[in-house]
Amino acid sequence: MRSAWIPLSFVVGLAAFAACGDDDTTNNPDGPDGGASSSGGSSSGDASVDAAPPPTPAPFGLDTRPANATCVAKDRPPTGADIQLTDPFPGLPNFTKPVLFLQAPGDKTKNYVVEQVYTADGSAKVKVFANDAAVTTATDFLSLPAGYVKYGGAGEGGLLGFAFHPQWATNRTAFIAYTFDPPGGKPMATRISRVKSNDNGATLDPSTIEEILTIEKSFENHNGGHIAFGPDGNLYLGMGDGGSGNDPENNAQNPSSLQGKFLRITVGASGPYTTPADNPYKGGGGLPEVYAIGLRNPWRFSFDRVTGDLWAGDVGQGQYEEIDVIKRGGNYGWKVREGFHCRPGGPDPCPSAGLIDPVVEYDHSLGLAVTGGYVYRGSAIPQIVGKYLFADYSSARVFTIDYDPGTGAASRRELLPPGPPVSSFGEDNDGEMYVVQYNGKIRKVALAGTPPPDTFPKKLSQTGCFEAGDPKKPVAALVPFGPVSPLWSDGADKLRWIALPDGKTITVKADGDFDFPIGTVLAKEFRIGGKRIETRLFMRHADGEWGGYSYEWNDAETEADLLPAGKTKTIAGQKWTYPDRAQCFACHSEPAGRSLGPEVLQLNSEFVYTSTNRISNQMATLDHIGFFDKPIGDPKALPTMVDPLKAGPSAEARARSYLHANCSGCHQPTGPGRGPADFRFQTAAKDVGVCNADPTEGDLGIAGAKLFAPGDPTKSVMSRRMRALDAARMPPLGSSVVHGPGADVIDAWITATTACP
Repeated sequence: MRSAWIPLSFVVGLAAFAACGDDDTTNNPDGPDGGASSSGGSSSGDASVDAAPPPTPAPFGLDTRPANATCVAKDRPPTGADIQLTDPFPGLPNFTKPVLFLQAPGDKTKNYVVEQVYTADGSAKVKVFANDAAVTTATDFLSLPAGYVKYGGAGEGGLLGFAFHPQWATNRTAFIAYTFDPPGGKPMATRISRVKSNDNGATLDPSTIEEILTIEKSFENHNGGHIAFGPDGNLYLGMGDGGSGNDPENNAQNPSSLQGKFLRITVGASGPYTTPADNPYKGGGGLPEVYAIGLRNPWRFSFDRVTGDLWAGDVGQGQYEEIDVIKRGGNYGWKVREGFHCRPGGPDPCPSAGLIDPVVEYDHSLGLAVTGGYVYRGSAIPQIVGKYLFADYSSARVFTIDYDPGTGAASRRELLPPGPPVSSFGEDNDGEMYVVQYNGKIRKVALAGTPPPDTFPKKLSQTGCFEAGDPKKPVAALVPFGPVSPLWSDGADKLRWIALPDGKTITVKADGDFDFPIGTVLAKEFRIGGKRIETRLFMRHADGEWGGYSYEWNDAETEADLLPAGKTKTIAGQKWTYPDRAQCFACHSEPAGRSLGPEVLQLNSEFVYTSTNRISNQMATLDHIGFFDKPIGDPKALPTMVDPLKAGPSAEARARSYLHANCSGCHQPTGPGRGPADFRFQTAAKDVGVCNADPTEGDLGIAGAKLFAPGDPTKSVMSRRMRALDAARMPPLGSSVVHGPGADVIDAWITATTACP
């Protein structure tokens, strides 16, 4: 029977839906050797144990918490980088969705941070604080009222740009770039406005805001939004191509559109803007504001304070990210090319005449969304003077570029391990650089000290998490667990464990995520055809950040070796990807809490503990052995999900469970996933954001495509992406085998839905 999209409140708290049974991706291959198995999404699968008695139902699966003398997070492997990130203002509270750090012209005593959206009501702020390591408070420099900016369904809107006029000290004038809701039901638009101070620069008065330039759009994504004054005194804006996917209106290549461009205008303390006489289309053939064309979504640009060169990061579509040096009148290729390559679905071979190559590109094995930076011109780090620093938002890798402007030769080098998402860089008046982390922190780029010796274990048997004499066997400190709804891993069987440092506990956050203590180790073993191929360790290091490490098993299964980088090889006739250390963070995003499986929703279920041969609720067991910092109460009062592959619960409940496990690490507010989707299980149905929504990253050739077309999987981009093995595939990393049963679950939900919530 088909139905309207129904709420999930009937599921939350009903642990009975965590049904027992097999799952072909998570069964326990060898019982006691693995240490445990799950009936809440995993198999009790002790098939290798002859005549094993059935597990006994019990209040708790384990009686005591095991001691842990060895399986704790080790010191990170040294990166060999010239730089490190320090905390220059340790007493400052976190900012809210920060997207820019800067100082005012001629004033090094204060710092300013732009907050994209302060609250869900559409307010936004620019904060100011003393440039002092002892500072503890940031105050409002500009506070935009509720409803003034629009964040947008794709999460790319809000207060995106801010710039002081070069004569700020005398005219007390600044400029903001933001998205807003225009009248008449149109998609959100982009606007540049002027704003003044009426108290000699202490604050900006929102009542003085004056519209300068408005750009209407057809879609809510690809807004660009960064603004900055160039060495010529003109104001530059990096503007996205207007949204959707593959630039359906061909804005980027159309000089008569302001979208997909760099714009350059002349603005003062009053009056309308004008356009410089040497703008390339000033005399005709295009709009006079246009400075350069062929951009998809420039996210953060800067001027080299020595050469004046304009550097920009341009976010790619589905395969490549790029860094460009922007020239007046230049064409940077979109949507003809993505990076150096012909755009999939476009003309092949694609025309190249008149197109300017990027300085560098990188593919989506390294990250999914570029964040442009600066050419370093400070004095604190001589090793990187003249080098361009940039990052990837999703993987949080930080890179540097050596560039020869004469020959165009460039080389890219990775400098820092992954951390929180990097939304922007900043530069102070001395040329020193800062990293703006979207989690609310401002970090300073500093000279790295002498690297410590590399003591990180190179063999699985050396980690202290598996027995030194037989690394197939986990040490007693590893407590097994199994999620209700497991992540699809191309059909591999998986075992999972948690090890906490002695005396440390887990805090259960308000949303049910686990906040693990420093020193925690999460372990996962993968097998194909019953044979071990990989063991991954996820460690929370002393700095509070996580690190992911992959160990590759040898053919004899006697040892697994630490991989220094990612690799791909064919195993049992299929491609298997060993992720590198940054790729882990494409899924293990900070908004998702880094760890994905261990959370209330996933572990409030029955589980078979083979060491005691008991079946018991996992949350109750972990609480009983002292894993939590305070009692959890009755598990029946806690939320849970359902096994997506078990009949019984509604099609929606099963599909939402599947999406939570496989997609919500990226697709949730502030996550690295593009588009409007919020696939967390407990998100209200009306806020999931996909039903009858237009695709923001291309229609994949589907006529009348929607992200989720009620009743019709063939018109639903969600369904197509799950079944794709080309550039359209979701997830974009680490999977080369379509999960047919999982895709069927999503299609069943779409088919059963007659109306959006």
